[in-house]
Amino acid sequence: MERTRITIFDTTLRDGEQSPGCSMRLDEKLRMARQLDRLGVDVIEAGFPIASDGDFEAVQAVAHELRRPRIAGLARASFEDIDRAWQAVRHAQRPRIHVFLATSDIHLHYKLRMTRQQCLERAAEAVRIARSLCSDVEFSPEDATRTEVEFLCEVTEAVVEAGATTVNIPDTVGYTVPREMYRIIEAVCDRVRNRPDVVISVHCHNDLGLAVANSIAGLEAGARQVECTVNGIGERAGNASLEEIVMALRVRCDQMPYDTGIRGEQLYPSSRLLTEITGALVQPNKAIVGRNAFAHEAGIHQDGVIKNPLTYEIMTPQSVGVPESKLVLGKHSGRHALGLKCQQLGYEFSRRDLDRIYKRFVALADQIKVVEDRHLLAIIQEEMPALAAIKEMAKGHAVGSPMGTA
Repeated sequence: MERTRITIFDTTLRDGEQSPGCSMRLDEKLRMARQLDRLGVDVIEAGFPIASDGDFEAVQAVAHELRRPRIAGLARASFEDIDRAWQAVRHAQRPRIHVFLATSDIHLHYKLRMTRQQCLERAAEAVRIARSLCSDVEFSPEDATRTEVEFLCEVTEAVVEAGATTVNIPDTVGYTVPREMYRIIEAVCDRVRNRPDVVISVHCHNDLGLAVANSIAGLEAGARQVECTVNGIGERAGNASLEEIVMALRVRCDQMPYDTGIRGEQLYPSSRLLTEITGALVQPNKAIVGRNAFAHEAGIHQDGVIKNPLTYEIMTPQSVGVPESKLVLGKHSGRHALGLKCQQLGYEFSRRDLDRIYKRFVALADQIKVVEDRHLLAIIQEEMPALAAIKEMAKGHAVGSPMGTA
């Protein structure tokens, strides 16, 4: 099966930063940008330079320092925005200007007070201005998935003719579903099929929990760039999660013939750094990087993982940078996991002795939910005298038996 290389466009520092409470200082953006470079993303959208002097300086600093990835700055479809974005990214080794303009009727009517024809003209003119400054120009028709498809295709043709090298189709409000996303991207790709130099991209929000599914549907329909964020942070319910997209493509490479340049072992470190910088905690059951992603409590699962991790883990924790799987001791845990944990703590028990420890353990787990090492050590230490006494009694019976006196 022929495989296709997908461009990973990371917008953690721009769209992700717009998540309430996730704004970053210049030094924090630089730290995160360096980690994104280690992670292997292809494009870093470093910010929205017109938004503030601080954001301009942060984008400029990232552009100056990082030489491998493309560095993009966002701009509205106006000369002032575009020029400000260019001044921020112009010293990058591989600069990109990312221009956007809403195209859905609801945005045109209520937000922009603009007709479709005016929108077409403004989009094309903005791209021409950007292209006069930078050879790499991306255009996004904001709210694309609520835009009438024929008009969306007209906008795509107009901006490509004006010089756009990438056309991104954003599901700005997380409204679409995978089958619909496929049809939209298919229609857009069909309009530019004679332009192999133009890349179609997807940028999906997670308002209905479908951002990753919609992104993958877009790839299957012909998109070759996917826009995403670490931990899926972003406005409202967030963006498509970078780590989920990358690992879905990697684990199910039999179904999806796409490769990325992402270094999987850097996914967890990237997640942890972002959490440290923003203070935005990752939900425990978050795929790939949540603390429960490689944790097992149910006894049946624990027994399977002890015998062969592949029974319940479709990827190794090390493949995403997590040190190891974790057996969580709770009321659903079985004797195998308890016995293994006791061994790790330095104790080896017979089946009978382990049964006694297990009864105490289950009773405690019913009360405190998770039994930590210190709790288990306390049980073991409390039970040691009784276990020793039982052993002495067993020896006495053995000595007093006919076998023992023979």
